[in-house]
Amino acid sequence: MRIALTADPEIAVPPILYGGIERVIDMLARGLSARGHEVTLFARAGSTCPVETCVWPGADSGAWLDTARNAAFLARHVRARRFDMVHSFSRLAYLAPVLGARVPKLMTYQRAISPRTTGRAQRLARGTLEFSAISRKMMEPVAHIGRWHMAPNGAPLSAYAFRPDCAPDAPLAFLGRVEEIKGPHVAIEVARRAGRRLVIAGNVPDEHRAWFQAHVAPAIDGEAVRYVGPVDDRAKNELLGAAAALLMPISWEEPFGIVMAEAMACGAPVVGFRRGAVPEVVAHGVTGFVVDTLDEMAAAVARLPEIDRAACRARVESLYSDDAVAERYLEIYRDMIARMRRER
Repeated sequence: MRIALTADPEIAVPPILYGGIERVIDMLARGLSARGHEVTLFARAGSTCPVETCVWPGADSGAWLDTARNAAFLARHVRARRFDMVHSFSRLAYLAPVLGARVPKLMTYQRAISPRTTGRAQRLARGTLEFSAISRKMMEPVAHIGRWHMAPNGAPLSAYAFRPDCAPDAPLAFLGRVEEIKGPHVAIEVARRAGRRLVIAGNVPDEHRAWFQAHVAPAIDGEAVRYVGPVDDRAKNELLGAAAALLMPISWEEPFGIVMAEAMACGAPVVGFRRGAVPEVVAHGVTGFVVDTLDEMAAAVARLPEIDRAACRARVESLYSDDAVAERYLEIYRDMIARMRRER
């Protein structure tokens, strides 16, 4: 198949540090290419994913002029290249000029979904546009609009070394954007109550720096609580592999949480709140614990010896590995192409 993949123009594919969606796009592009498919990636300048790359002319997906330039750029290539599938991980607006074209188009959502714009695009596409989400929770409010598929995110297994055990005094880990809805302040309290050390890794967004200084920084002492900043793939692998567990004390409806797959790939269980996709990704009592309160999270830390770290790795291998993700999207592509052929 000739497949076009689109990414937003702000972050290179793959990213060096932060960029969860871009990691998934890179993983998928490599997986499709390895299976013999011809992949063309539309992405930011400087992207190093080893497939043919078309660089977006506009660098800001929030700017109307750049959006119009990128939409026109994509349309020219779609009309000239005769793709078998156009798979968008970028803004739905980029597909506007080709919605009516008789080429299958899959729009994958990894952020909040607007029922209004989704419904409008579905009507304009006249059966050529379908949607996918990365968790069932995310899909629920819009499942009645058009045709939806569930395709979870994942992590490339080769990038994460499995650790069958960890030190008796291994620390807990928090990895992600260091801001209130991600819950690093809750992780600090959980670690304190559980009598465990905590390592916090991730970037502090500029708009959340004052909150970080007020609610996280005072607890950082370099011993009980360490903050190591943003981490690259090598440091992430080391952090998660050495952790007793990853804490996910989120206070929002996280669409997926790639870090959970990354942690389990290393063998680290996940202890998370029952929000967003956490109950879908974590098999309660098998690969970690899904809890409702801070007290329950602290109590679950004491139960970590019940978890077989090999079961964590096995769950990623079967559901969230690079192979599993590539095969799931190929299944969707084939289903869409076959349906369009029948409807001609």
